[in-house]
Amino acid sequence: MEISIWVWFAISIAAGAALGLATTFLFARLPESWLQDYDYDVNAANFRPAKRMQLFPHGVITCVGLALCYCASIIFAPEYYMSGNMLRIAVIFLLMPVLFMILMADKLNRIIPDQFSIFILFLGVLAAVSDYTSGNFWFSDKAAWYLPMLNRIIAAVAGGGFLWLIGFLSMTFAGKEGMGQGDMKLMFALGLLSGCYGLVVILYVSVFSALIFAIPMLIRKRKRIREEEEIIKNSSNPRKKRRELELKRAQIHYADDPDYLAFGPFLATGCAVFIAMEPFFYVHMFSYFNALGVMF
Repeated sequence: MEISIWVWFAISIAAGAALGLATTFLFARLPESWLQDYDYDVNAANFRPAKRMQLFPHGVITCVGLALCYCASIIFAPEYYMSGNMLRIAVIFLLMPVLFMILMADKLNRIIPDQFSIFILFLGVLAAVSDYTSGNFWFSDKAAWYLPMLNRIIAAVAGGGFLWLIGFLSMTFAGKEGMGQGDMKLMFALGLLSGCYGLVVILYVSVFSALIFAIPMLIRKRKRIREEEEIIKNSSNPRKKRRELELKRAQIHYADDPDYLAFGPFLATGCAVFIAMEPFFYVHMFSYFNALGVMF
C-alpha cells in the first residue's frame, strides 16, 4: 500500500520528536567507559565524569534536528518514499539519531564511542544490500555486479586512511595529535555507508563547516594569548606569573580545552547532509563526475 508523501512528513516529525527524546534518555545512560578515553582512570587527579545530554538544550536540539533531517530526506529524496524503498528509509531513520549522539559525544566529551562507528558499519551493509535489491543512483544497469560494493570498500579505506595520514603528519611534524582514533574509525564507517561519491560530499561539507568555527576560535586564542602576555608583562614577577598561567592551563581537562575543535560533529553533519540529499547530489554532480570518467 502506497503511503502519501504528507503522511511521511507527519511520520518524520513524530519520529524526530520521539527519537530525539529517546536519544537524550539513552545518552544519559551510556556506560561511562564509552565516553572516556581508553586509558581513563577514575582515581586520576584530572578525572572528569563524562558530560551527559540534558533535555534542554541538547534534547530539544536533537528533536528538532532529527525532524528536520527526516523531512529534508523526503524533500530531496522522494524517490525512496514513493517507491517504498524501505531499506533506504530504514538506513536514514536509524542513522540520524546515531549521528546526533556522535555530535553530542564529541562536543561534550571529545570522544566518539567505537560502538557508534560499528553501528554505522552495520547500516553500511544495509545500504549495500539496498544497492543490489533496489539499485544505486551512481551505477548503471550495465556496471559490473561487484562495483557498488567495491565502491563502498574503497571509500571506507580511503576515508579512514585520509584521516590517519593527517594524524600521522601532525604527530610527526607538529608533535601533537591532529586527528583522534575515533575520527578515523568513524570516517571508515562513513565511507562504507556513503561510497566514494558520498565521501567527497562528506569531506567537503565537514571541512568547510569546520572552518566556520575554527577561524573565530583561532582569533579568540590569539586574543587570549596577547592578554596573558600583557598580564605577565605587567606582573611584579613575570616568571612566576607565567608559571601560574601554565599550571592553570595544565589543569584543564582535555575535553574542556577551549583551543581544541572536535571534528566528529562536522563529519556527522556532512554524513547527514549527504544521506538525506543523495539523489539531489547525484543530479548536480553527475555531469562533473562523468566528465572525469568516474561514473559507471
